[in-house]
Amino acid sequence: MAKRQSASSAPAERPAKSAKRILENKIDFSDIPESTDEALARATRVGRPRTGKAKQLIAFRIEPALLAKLRKLAAKKGRPYQTLLHEILESAVKKAA
Repeated sequence: MAKRQSASSAPAERPAKSAKRILENKIDFSDIPESTDEALARATRVGRPRTGKAKQLIAFRIEPALLAKLRKLAAKKGRPYQTLLHEILESAVKKAA
């Protein structure tokens, strides 16, 4: 049986099913130093950069065989499959217009 692919783009964000929740009052924070104003001033943002050209997240259904072909083609071209799919859609819209 094939492993089911996650529908989320960030599967690591979800806790494992076997993970036990720990109440905040049970966590020992004593070894974590206080943040100073200098440390906070040096802090940098982690995550996706804000470029002002964010793409809109959508969801649509696609046949698993077609998705597998897209992923294989994207891997052959050395790019993420979602980027390849965006380029294919953009090209098709330009031709149709």
